[in-house]
Amino acid sequence: MKKKLIIIGALVAVVAVALVGFNRYRASEKEKYTINFWSPLTGDDGAYMDKIVDEFNEQSDSDYKINHVITSDMYTKLSTVVSSKNGIPDLTLMHSYKVEEFVNSGILDTVEPLISYQPELEESNYLDTAWNAGKIGDTQYTIPLDIHASAMYYNQDLLEKYNVTSWLDDNIVTFDEMMSLAGKMDEGDYVVNNALLSWVILAQIRNLGGAISDDAGNPTVNTPEMKEALEKIKALTDAGLMTPYGEDGYLMFQGGNVLLSTDGTWTSTAHDAVEGLNWGVTNIYSTSDDIATNRAASHMFGMLKSESRTEEKKEVIAKFLEFVRTNSIEWAKAGQIVASKDVLESDDYKKYPQSFFTSTPEEEDTLYIFDYVYFSYVLEALDVYCTDIAYGELDLDEGLATMQQYVEDKIAEVAK
Repeated sequence: MKKKLIIIGALVAVVAVALVGFNRYRASEKEKYTINFWSPLTGDDGAYMDKIVDEFNEQSDSDYKINHVITSDMYTKLSTVVSSKNGIPDLTLMHSYKVEEFVNSGILDTVEPLISYQPELEESNYLDTAWNAGKIGDTQYTIPLDIHASAMYYNQDLLEKYNVTSWLDDNIVTFDEMMSLAGKMDEGDYVVNNALLSWVILAQIRNLGGAISDDAGNPTVNTPEMKEALEKIKALTDAGLMTPYGEDGYLMFQGGNVLLSTDGTWTSTAHDAVEGLNWGVTNIYSTSDDIATNRAASHMFGMLKSESRTEEKKEVIAKFLEFVRTNSIEWAKAGQIVASKDVLESDDYKKYPQSFFTSTPEEEDTLYIFDYVYFSYVLEALDVYCTDIAYGELDLDEGLATMQQYVEDKIAEVAK
């Protein structure tokens, strides 16, 4: 009996080991045919991308499947896996302002292999602004998905109430036009909110002919143009025309108390869901009626360098990106300006509010992507300090000097 128990125990152990080995084999085989695609789409837009991925997988006859991994704090996690050379995603959706940084670090592959598999993944089939944001020198490192940009929404009923519908005749609302309502607003009503104020300020830098870096690559934040832009915005707050400090101007616009809301193309879906809000979209306000700028960025597909990415995976990735190019009307539902001309020129796309920004060549030119390698630090500095400066909580000159130093310190940290 004891001998039988020993034999049974041995058999159980053998079976258990075999099962472990089999399960490992299955997991290994599944991973072999999985294309891990990381994105930072932690908001509602993540669900739209999920749908695009699912539709591709369903129609694909390949054994390989795209696995969309929504990754919070994605850039920190990418740094970790790149350093360890373990777990690097096969495909990554990155922001345009990270491309040059990744190229300079030597961690980003070109997309030339993908274009060789799918020749339609080429410049003429995409918006110039989006395509060029992924080109460093003569080399293309990314395939664009979209442009997401500043947009200014207006309350049609309030424009009529204050008899200023003419502001929209040229689709450029100026500071002078907004200031003309000083002292004329009903209590609780405001001309403009402070949503995405840092993006608005960056637009004014271009409108004023300024820049955020010099020819040597040094940051230029403390400049006459930045000062003028902040002075003009502070004039709005001093006149009581901008929504109050610390209050949610975005919600105040949706509540019907603000003429103009400076948020993003993607918030059109939220505004559309507000019952009774009679809204439209135009360009971000400007220093002059001669120029309009809508600060923009782009979501871009790229491949971080990885020894484990096979040619078979690259071929399927290329097929996926070609599928996105021709089937990204789903992405338009997220309020994004789709980069694919196939979609942009379709009748279906024209029903979306953001189609305004590609309705004419002149309007396309308003979409401006800053290509400074340290752009993210400039934006970060503005996000931290610009609201306090605009509302007089921080002295203007002190704030300019502080922002300049903030960016210089961030750059110095990277250089260590």
